Amino acid sequence: MCTQLMLLIAIAGLDAGQSTQPAGTKTECRWNVVDLGAVGDGATDNTAVFQKALVIAGQAGGGIVEAPAGRYRFDGTLTIPAGVTLQGTYRVPPTSGVPNAKPDGTTLLTYAGRGAPDGPPFIRLAGQNSSIVGVVVIYPECRQADVPPVPYPPCVESTDTNSVAVQECCFLNAYEAIKLERAHRHLVRNVTGYPSRRGIYVDECYDIGHIENVHFWPFGVNYQPEDPYCKWINTEGVAFELARTDWHYVFNTFCFGYGVGYRFSESKAGAANGNFLGVGADSCRRAILVEQAQPYGLLITNGEFVGRWGSTDSVTVEIGPKAVGKVSMLNCSFWGPIDRCVWMRSPAGQFTADACNFVHWDNANRGSPAIQLDAGKAIVQACTFAQSGTAVQVGAHVRSAILSANQADGGFEIENHAGERTQASVNERNILDATPQAKLHYRIEIGAAGDGPFVRSWHGRERTGAGEPERRMRWSSAKSRLVLPVVADTPYEVRIEVNVPKQAVSAEAGLYLDGQQIAAIKPETTALIAQLPPTASQRMNLEVRCHGWVPKETSPGSNDERLLGICAYSVQMRAKDANVPAFNATAGDLGDGP
Repeated sequence: MCTQLMLLIAIAGLDAGQSTQPAGTKTECRWNVVDLGAVGDGATDNTAVFQKALVIAGQAGGGIVEAPAGRYRFDGTLTIPAGVTLQGTYRVPPTSGVPNAKPDGTTLLTYAGRGAPDGPPFIRLAGQNSSIVGVVVIYPECRQADVPPVPYPPCVESTDTNSVAVQECCFLNAYEAIKLERAHRHLVRNVTGYPSRRGIYVDECYDIGHIENVHFWPFGVNYQPEDPYCKWINTEGVAFELARTDWHYVFNTFCFGYGVGYRFSESKAGAANGNFLGVGADSCRRAILVEQAQPYGLLITNGEFVGRWGSTDSVTVEIGPKAVGKVSMLNCSFWGPIDRCVWMRSPAGQFTADACNFVHWDNANRGSPAIQLDAGKAIVQACTFAQSGTAVQVGAHVRSAILSANQADGGFEIENHAGERTQASVNERNILDATPQAKLHYRIEIGAAGDGPFVRSWHGRERTGAGEPERRMRWSSAKSRLVLPVVADTPYEVRIEVNVPKQAVSAEAGLYLDGQQIAAIKPETTALIAQLPPTASQRMNLEVRCHGWVPKETSPGSNDERLLGICAYSVQMRAKDANVPAFNATAGDLGDGP
């Protein structure tokens, strides 16, 4: 127990230079579980010993229960009283990068609650200022082969408390890691792990909770996107869920491989509002799902969001039809396998994107927009869109859409079904539409920055390999398209400079217009040249078809598993009888002459 040193000093009347500590007394409120009989051998049940230490600390008015490095088994549950900290050895967010590796510090092995998700939590923070710090928690009976995962109660739970904390902890394979209800002013900081069903759940926090530097990632798992266990988490799991919270602060958090990264739900007590700074979600089917929000809004700044790997239906931000609050996103970025970056569905809600960067969308080539507005109000301003295609689709039921000062590769494209309720101004136009004469004669450098508006279903920009003159290029797939602006009712000649591997040649290989071959692809082909008839459209779609081949299967030593076709360097479009200099459509300037 704690020694009252000030009282001893007063009674003894000792000089400042003399010792003030009688032999055998403690100078701090600390208890070591090993001194009380705990055994960190991974086999001995330590529930009673740890709980005894926690009770002693609580009866003493608070203190620290220390657990040295070791693997401590628990067949039961623990309750941490007010003012008491259960403290392990870690002072960093602990992780385990190797499956089945034994952590090197304080490790708690819990066997309690298997198959009983509504049972008592493994650790209950039961009073004001109670906390757990510096441990790794593992569920030894959980296996990656269990699909769906076997349910357990929350690993750490706190209800009707103030100022509880979870810090420097790893919940390696918990079913649900942390659950906080009416746990006001809580602090969750420097936490890692790969909880399967849910990472953190908060409800009825009426006085500003803090969640900081939390990293949920497949630590200790052989991760493969289509592995049944990983896929279950990637479609059913939730990393962060907030229901009723007033002024919640969530800083520098990240999750990988969840069905929902950040879920804003509604409980009987209501929904959330708060500040979300530096948040990220990678390989999530829904990076952010807003089912409900308070009118004060969700303020999301400096976020990074990526769709689920291998999916064709990922939406990085979905705002549900019942949401009434405002969702504001500032300086956020979206990339990867995404169908739509934002899907706004709420008639009563409002969405704002300001200075955001939309890199990828429509990964299944269905014509999906980057931002789909079905209802409500929206402002999209000062954003960048790094690929061509529809940037914003405004539905017929949208009450107001204001789209201004946006830039887009190929021009800012709007699909408007809301009439004058959509206001658009000072957005970037397509470089060729903004320079009408250039449509008569222009050149596209394939593989150069700026070629995005003209290519569909091509591989990424590259440079030619060693031993060849350095040039920019792209590989086609078995079927790739070129979208080429034209002046209506004007015939053109197209010339596509290519390199044709013998593996890409087949009887059907060639350049196609409206399903008809207009130029054949042969082993000796260096340029595809064809005459294009007049069309009433402002765009002409050409298709490159060839036999798809995989370098790894045809070239010894290659690890390239892409399905490739032919290599393209440039496209030149020239209207009949055009006598104007060639316009460099990728660089945006005039060439030296026709």
